[in-house]
Amino acid sequence: MSSLIVKGGTIRGGEVNISGNKNAVLPMIAALLLSDGESVLENVPDILDVHTMLDIAEYLGAEYTFEKNTLRLRCKDVKTHIISRELCSRNRTSILFAAPLIARCGKAELYPPGGDVIGRRRLDGHFYGLIKLGAEMAPQWDTYSFNAPKGLTGRELFLDEASVTATEQIMIAAVTARGTTTLYNSACEPHVSDLAAMLNAMGAKISGAGSNTITIEGVETLHGCHHTVIADHIEAGSFLALAAATNTPVTLHGTTPRHYWMLRRVFERLGWRMTLNKDHIIMPGGQEPCVERDFGGYIPQISDGPWPQYPSDMMSCTIVAATQSTGTVMFFEKMFESRIYFVDRLISMGANAIVCDPHRVVITGRTQLHGVSLSSPDIRAGMAMVIAAFCADGESRIDRADVIYRGYEHLVDKLRAIGATVEEA
Repeated sequence: MSSLIVKGGTIRGGEVNISGNKNAVLPMIAALLLSDGESVLENVPDILDVHTMLDIAEYLGAEYTFEKNTLRLRCKDVKTHIISRELCSRNRTSILFAAPLIARCGKAELYPPGGDVIGRRRLDGHFYGLIKLGAEMAPQWDTYSFNAPKGLTGRELFLDEASVTATEQIMIAAVTARGTTTLYNSACEPHVSDLAAMLNAMGAKISGAGSNTITIEGVETLHGCHHTVIADHIEAGSFLALAAATNTPVTLHGTTPRHYWMLRRVFERLGWRMTLNKDHIIMPGGQEPCVERDFGGYIPQISDGPWPQYPSDMMSCTIVAATQSTGTVMFFEKMFESRIYFVDRLISMGANAIVCDPHRVVITGRTQLHGVSLSSPDIRAGMAMVIAAFCADGESRIDRADVIYRGYEHLVDKLRAIGATVEEA
């Protein structure tokens, strides 16, 4: 695996073009197998997770070209309903091929998906949705076998948690099911809405995406489509955290204002101001950040949650930014019990942090960080380590950088564009 050698204090500021949304395009690749026609996706990020999903699609029979962020894909014939254990283990969204395989083959066989190790990540919503729509599932704990030779039938469904991938799985399954499916307590994230928009461009009839109730009227067949993937608000948020932590001006292009309303509120609590424009965000440099206490002088708490609450994927980078704001703040990671563990690496760099338990950490800033050797535990913590390294005195080495590249396109080039001294090793 590759490493990043980072020299602290070298970010000067500049402009960054935000890439296509990772969490939108991965389920889209799976959903494209619903049709035997050719589809074209624009603004597809050239990242490792995309290539993993394309490897699976090709394994199943798809043909594609992927050049200059444009993906052309067609799956005229599905060659197999079984995805190998090795392919499934490469990322989390491999599980999303279950629905299109059931639609095309009447059956699917998969193995437990891989992905970041940030705590237990339930698949119950996936199984609940597919079974309630009419698929039979074999009771094997390490193999997920589904059988629906007569197809699926729409119905009312209620998720016990607003799972993003379970919502996506059910949408993909329901678009060609007989009748109407109404999904309550569905996920509302921008990437879920973008998947619905692509499916509608293929001929699906989905309404309510972006709310917690989605209605899907089943259609007999879908066709190819032409769709442009929305910008990645987590990548944008990560660069805003970098700009805040290093107190440098950054302008981000390709953004949609409403995707950053909660992020702006959180950054304001930490003492940073930004301007949300129609298609770009400006984070000024030279600010003097100070944590804004709750009414009555209490220490504020920043918590994550399902959209439109603060994204869990932003917690790691925001924790690093908080080390560079004067004052004390508690972070409460409610969704994953292992995401906070990366803070031990921050402490080794000199951060004033107290890890209360697997879900809570108290940060007091501002503290001067120091360069050390680190290892990236997951995509978002890896990016947080990059931000910490640029805040630090001296040089830092971040191993397992490939993990970061799973979610950030052309990261080194984008960092150099805003003045960073960073090398790959």
